[in-house]
Amino acid sequence: MAKITFAPGPSKVYDAVPAYFQDAYTQGILSANHRSGQFMDIYRDTERLFKEKLAVPEDYRLLFTSSATENWEIITQSLVTHSSYHIYSGSFGKKWFGFAQHINPAAQAMVLDKNREIDVDSLNIPTDADVLAITQNETSNATQVKNSVLESLVSAYPDKMLAVDTTSSMAGIYLDFSLADIWYASVQKCFGLPAGLGVLLLSSKAVEKVATIGEHGKYNSLSFMLENADNYQTHYTPNVLGIYFLKRVLEDMPSIKHVHEKTESRMQELERLVSASASLDFLVSNEACRSRTVLGVSGTEGFIKEIKKAADDQGMTLGGGYGPLKPTSFRIANFPAITDAEFDRLVSFLKSY
Repeated sequence: MAKITFAPGPSKVYDAVPAYFQDAYTQGILSANHRSGQFMDIYRDTERLFKEKLAVPEDYRLLFTSSATENWEIITQSLVTHSSYHIYSGSFGKKWFGFAQHINPAAQAMVLDKNREIDVDSLNIPTDADVLAITQNETSNATQVKNSVLESLVSAYPDKMLAVDTTSSMAGIYLDFSLADIWYASVQKCFGLPAGLGVLLLSSKAVEKVATIGEHGKYNSLSFMLENADNYQTHYTPNVLGIYFLKRVLEDMPSIKHVHEKTESRMQELERLVSASASLDFLVSNEACRSRTVLGVSGTEGFIKEIKKAADDQGMTLGGGYGPLKPTSFRIANFPAITDAEFDRLVSFLKSY
């Protein structure tokens, strides 16, 4: 029997995925042409469900990519006029900046300590930086940027476009999508699906900017992608099965308000457990900076090895620490696909430590 994984990605998939797959096979979706009416209907329904279930504004467009990280190139190529300014505290924010800088050497960054919130009043963002890049949920170190901070950024810099990485939070918590013009994620985390599909959401303002910049001629030029999306098609042969799975997950999930409440309730229970433990400690001590979908737990290198092995012996996989944090931390995915019984089993295990 497969172990229960609490790794923050790729993560546990929804138990309904085998049934989705059987339905896809029966309906001929595995062989569906991406120019067919059948695929166009799936695309159209998926975009509609993003707006219904995740509270995405009506004028936003949904695009499909191969992964969240593919969006780094797309955003820099097609939406940055002069330069981007990146604010991050962890490895994935750093990678986004590095990739943007490779394409546009004018890109700049500000690195935060993982326990420090963005102090909007103290920022000194260059005038020519037209895109602000924020990692809302940093999977590597289990930090977050709250909606209220994003709101403050928008108020302070209304002339700049905000791009937000929500790879490990979209579909797990409530996000105020109206606050930014560019959002992206991938499906192997809070969407509870196999890896291999990314999503990119653009406001009408972002779509207008794409047209103004007029970047084209590349495989992933947004102008080319949007041209196809106008007909609910893609510019490449897409992961049709993954898009169908995404539609089914959105159909079956409750509204994001209810998902958020459950995510928060579970995280609070985990936080109480860590606070009461003599052995466990928070990787992120500042509660305001602590992710609600990924919990980072720190300890000595020997202890981390011990607890991960003990969990493995009991049929559970804890997510390892990431990058330089790997030896002294582990991470727990607090994602919607984890059942109540699985969550209770994890809590019982952690209480023993």
